[in-house]
Amino acid sequence: MSSMSQMSAMDRVKTLLDENSFVEMGACVTKRSTDFNLQEKSIPADGVITGYGTIDGSLVYVYSQDASQLGGSMGEMHAKKIGRIYDMALKVAAPVIGLIDCAGLRLQEATDALAGFGELYLKQTMASGVIPQISAIFGTCAGGSAISAALSDFTFMTKEGGRLFVNSPNALEGNYIEKCDTSSASYQARTGMVDFVAEDEREALAQIRSLISILPASNEDEDFHSGESTDDLNRQVPSFGVAVKDPAVALAEISDDHFFMEVKKEYARNMVTGFIRLDNMTVGAVANRTALFDAEGKEAESFQALFTTGGAKKAESFVSFCDAFHIPVLTLTNVAGYEAVKCEEKDMAKAVAKLTYAFANATVPKVNVIVGKAFGSAYIAMNSRHIGADLVFALPDTEVGMMDPQEAVKIMYADELKAASDPALLLRDKAEEYRELQGSGESAAKRGYIDNIICPEETRKHLIYAFDMLFTKRERRPGRKHGTV
Repeated sequence: MSSMSQMSAMDRVKTLLDENSFVEMGACVTKRSTDFNLQEKSIPADGVITGYGTIDGSLVYVYSQDASQLGGSMGEMHAKKIGRIYDMALKVAAPVIGLIDCAGLRLQEATDALAGFGELYLKQTMASGVIPQISAIFGTCAGGSAISAALSDFTFMTKEGGRLFVNSPNALEGNYIEKCDTSSASYQARTGMVDFVAEDEREALAQIRSLISILPASNEDEDFHSGESTDDLNRQVPSFGVAVKDPAVALAEISDDHFFMEVKKEYARNMVTGFIRLDNMTVGAVANRTALFDAEGKEAESFQALFTTGGAKKAESFVSFCDAFHIPVLTLTNVAGYEAVKCEEKDMAKAVAKLTYAFANATVPKVNVIVGKAFGSAYIAMNSRHIGADLVFALPDTEVGMMDPQEAVKIMYADELKAASDPALLLRDKAEEYRELQGSGESAAKRGYIDNIICPEETRKHLIYAFDMLFTKRERRPGRKHGTV
């Protein structure tokens, strides 16, 4: 049950939307069931406020569950009200935002409530890839409500008050909430279920407004890139070459007015996903991370330039969202292979296959910047030219090839190294030769696999020109219902 200190369901709606823009729908709707003495209970609006309004002048539909009414539990009419705004949102092509504070299924209406959950899942499925769906968890999000949140494109959650679970922590075998609170925002963020964590409700609502301001209203909204950038299109970024270790910093540096909205920040931190703006165009960014900088710009944590299953899954879902809503994709590539750990190996091939498919299947403008190492099939999977990147750039001194030159030489010249009087010198010379002929950005550019070697400080300018040129891109694919990867 929600804390009484939290905002009311209506307060959340009014705080989220532009002032005086909310229009309530279904205010008089209430329960129909009379089982278990429900006729004696008053449940205004059947525990959920529904309607529409605007965020920065853009139309959105919203529902806000009221935990003061039977815990915000979902009954028959409660579900129908939410389904109604989904129907309207699909008709007029506008996002749906759910402000969740729900104890789950209303037990007094059992089968009718189950039908309501099923109908909501169907509405969400039909809306997937058509209109953006956002869930924000301010109180309890239990059982079937957790599935609904997972069907959304983005999930927000407050640290205080928010609880998300299918099975409560105390119901898990060998666990109790004091040992591991699997319902907490921090836990759900680390597992990848929650995209954004906020300190409190007002911060979460402000984050939702920011997200809505950079997303299209639907998959057919071609005007959401309107307006002019207030930032210099030719602005130099001297720090980019150093900042690429932590893409969260580097992406903010090249973005208009240093805007960067990171998605799934706490999950698979060796991979960074999020949105930037280039010449006022929303661009989805995916990048390999090798360092995490603190507030003072110092390296607080380091990562290997390797794929993990979590990183691949994180990037795959983000690329799929961007492609569904015609949002261009930028990648900053620095990957040398795959993490060689037993627990990773069981899912690695499938996770990277899905990421490869997502990049190859995406028809939006795709630009890749190689900022470090780009080795083997891991490099191919990271939006390479070979799977459909429209433009590929590389920074000077990057390494592009099958593997680390020294490791390649150890295999190619194994016998010679054993017989050499100075194996270290031979290894060094042959590695340098291999790097020049088969292992550098320059050698890949000579073969046409890289379009240009660019100066780090000019990255922003090159990206703006590239995405501007690709704005009218159209690409046809073989006719099919959908892929099966």
